[in-house]
Amino acid sequence: MPTLVWHGLDEPRMEIAYVEVDGGDLRARGTQIGVAYELRYELSESLLALEVVGEVTREVPLDADFFDLGSSPLFNSLPVRRDGLHRGGSPRDYRMTWVSVPDLAVTTAEQRYEPLAPGLVRFRSEGFTADLELDDDGFVVRYPDLAERVS
Repeated sequence: MPTLVWHGLDEPRMEIAYVEVDGGDLRARGTQIGVAYELRYELSESLLALEVVGEVTREVPLDADFFDLGSSPLFNSLPVRRDGLHRGGSPRDYRMTWVSVPDLAVTTAEQRYEPLAPGLVRFRSEGFTADLELDDDGFVVRYPDLAERVS
């Protein structure tokens, strides 16, 4: 089970994720700590359990292609890993179950992932663009202006 840790580039924030990969399935549990919140999550194939410590808990069923959690580079790795986009290929469009942080509001979002080079994928969503740097396993190493992996 790899342990992945990121620190925020845009504001004080840390995230630690314990990831379990079994074939094409990925499960994770993690903690994201922001300036004024601590968020704990547990990700399975079809459910995302969330807790903002001392405030709110929520279980979110998957009703799209993937989950995406605000300010979390782990969740941008999900479509990249499954479809091998960190190794190349054609751009892909996804419908995401998007959860904002720290309020845990749930919406759907259209996202596009475009392989640019090995280990580099352009992420687009609603007028926003970021070029994600990924490791050989497809996990985000650097998400410009958001987070950078420290382990």
